[in-house]
Amino acid sequence: MKHIKFILIAFVILTSCNGINKVKNNTKKETTMITDSTKQYGFNRDFLKKHVKIIELKNTNSAITVVPDWQARVMTSTAEGASGFSFGWINRNLIAAGKLMPHINAFGGEERLWLGPEGGQYSIFFSKGKPFVYDNWQTPAFLDTTPFQLVSATDSSALFGNDIVTENYSGTPLKFRIEREISVLSEKEIVSQTSINASGLKYVAYRSDNKIINKGDKAWEKKTGLLSIWMLGMFNPSPAIVITIPVKPGEDKNIGPRVNDNYFGKISADRLKVAGDHIFFKADGKSRGKIGIPPLRATGVMGSYDSDNKILTLLICKLPDGKKEYVNSSWKIQEDPFSGDALNSYNDGPLEDGSQMGPFYELETSSPAADLKPGESLSHVQFTIHLTGDINKLNEVSLKILGVSLNDISNAF
Repeated sequence: MKHIKFILIAFVILTSCNGINKVKNNTKKETTMITDSTKQYGFNRDFLKKHVKIIELKNTNSAITVVPDWQARVMTSTAEGASGFSFGWINRNLIAAGKLMPHINAFGGEERLWLGPEGGQYSIFFSKGKPFVYDNWQTPAFLDTTPFQLVSATDSSALFGNDIVTENYSGTPLKFRIEREISVLSEKEIVSQTSINASGLKYVAYRSDNKIINKGDKAWEKKTGLLSIWMLGMFNPSPAIVITIPVKPGEDKNIGPRVNDNYFGKISADRLKVAGDHIFFKADGKSRGKIGIPPLRATGVMGSYDSDNKILTLLICKLPDGKKEYVNSSWKIQEDPFSGDALNSYNDGPLEDGSQMGPFYELETSSPAADLKPGESLSHVQFTIHLTGDINKLNEVSLKILGVSLNDISNAF
């Protein structure tokens, strides 16, 4: 009898321990899943579909959601299908309200096309003679509310276009066409076009070829104003995300400073760090600040790493060697309108009144100023890549593309 009791007690204990282990294992599983539906790609894709027409481009588990009505911007993407992480920041409150705003409709999106300059004597955001203050600042409709037309599409790529007539702050008439082709890349295409080996990782990578064509009858010249292609990506912030930008070595007097942080005032050392030829910038969405990389310093590569979610995000663009004339978007009449930066990054934060549109952070690239004769065009090609999975493989990619380890990025601050 005692022997039977002992067996029963042992069985109960063993069963209880197994039950505890199962709970622990289940809990562990759940913590690796995306339980917040607003962070899932499928939720955000379906949300957008309720409010605006979308085009979804796919390649196996990689997918992106594009909205033609909003200048064919990529709103968000996934490396793991509908249940995967949604990488782009989306302004759900504004979209759900269904009401257009003055000045700008900041719908969000992880890759949108803008044109520069924003301010200065050749601005396309201010009317001729108006003071450079917020009340006079207006995003042109063709960058805000005017739809782009779908020209052609396959399952993994789409071409969009729009014909535009406008004038700049100096009164120079501008007639041009914008074409934008977006393609979701396969694993082989990622290797061939970016040299990144995504084998063994979960990934989404897409290429956008953004072209501006002078459709007028006069050449675009510096003395009357030039345009540039300006790409902005808005992403979800986190205290664990650090932006990393490699820069070219050299003397400041010859190729400019490693980083320009004079946009909204100096950024404190606990948020911005220069270590050799690398810039580290916090992307927590808690303090408003913007940085720029001068064209002769820019490598055409920038990225961010989310150490909590093990997500490496990369932006790669081909910048022409030696070109240093980039438009300046400062809100003032400028001594040198072509002294702008080639790469930018922005961390959102509360305004003085405590309000905040985001939070989000941005990675931005620009083309050189487009001095085009009638019929000529300028293209700006950009790759947006999100990688997640095996930490050692991610580290290999980071070392190859950004020149620093994930540990260096995570421990920058």
